[in-house]
Amino acid sequence: MRNGKIDDFDRLDREVVALGNDYAQGFVLPQHQHRRAQLLYGATGLMHVSTRDGEWVVPPQHAVWIPPETLHAVKFASVTTRSLYIEPACAVRLRNISRCEVIAVSPLLRQLLLEAVDLPPRYDSVRDRALTDLMLLELAAMPVREFEIPLPQQPALLALCQAFLRAPAIHDPAERWASALFMSGSTFRRHFRQQTGMSFSAWRQRACVVSALALLLTGTPVNEVALSLGYDNGSSFATMFRRVTGQPPSFYHPT
Repeated sequence: MRNGKIDDFDRLDREVVALGNDYAQGFVLPQHQHRRAQLLYGATGLMHVSTRDGEWVVPPQHAVWIPPETLHAVKFASVTTRSLYIEPACAVRLRNISRCEVIAVSPLLRQLLLEAVDLPPRYDSVRDRALTDLMLLELAAMPVREFEIPLPQQPALLALCQAFLRAPAIHDPAERWASALFMSGSTFRRHFRQQTGMSFSAWRQRACVVSALALLLTGTPVNEVALSLGYDNGSSFATMFRRVTGQPPSFYHPT
């Protein structure tokens, strides 16, 4: 179905409901949740998904897995979406049901998603059920992309993280954060890892990568992105970016 709402189809006796929607630049879906798990795929544009546990940037040709009953908000940048809403009992067999994940979307899964939104609400033919079964098998096999920025629950540290995300800098020292929290450097590093599950340096690097993604997708030159994050040159930034994402920065430039 196209341009519909899951609330209108949630109680269908089907494991999977597929919906397609288009969202304008800057459109925001405020915090909400679904009884079913959701696979939210962006064929175009960029999506920002936020929960109380973290933020996820979803580039084109990727999807975000949102577990059942997860309170989340989404900001869109000119996105054409395809969503699967999956019954909780089925979702638990497919992917992580405790946290969101950004996943790669294979060419096969992409075509299946495009086909699925044209299925009738109560699809029942052998062909339609086979398509749905194959789609779920392919979904379960998709690798996770490291585009999550976990956020702490402790208010003072959360405020520092949110300020950093507004102006990320790769050389921002841990000592500055420790001083702001009235901690020693070693105490701060332990506290940061306990709150986020990541070391400070790894979190800082990932936050810079995710920020870079948004700039690259607008066509900003690689060297300009690198300098804005505090790198000395585009080459050192590109090396780090590829190590974290598995792709060169040019992969995310619009064609």
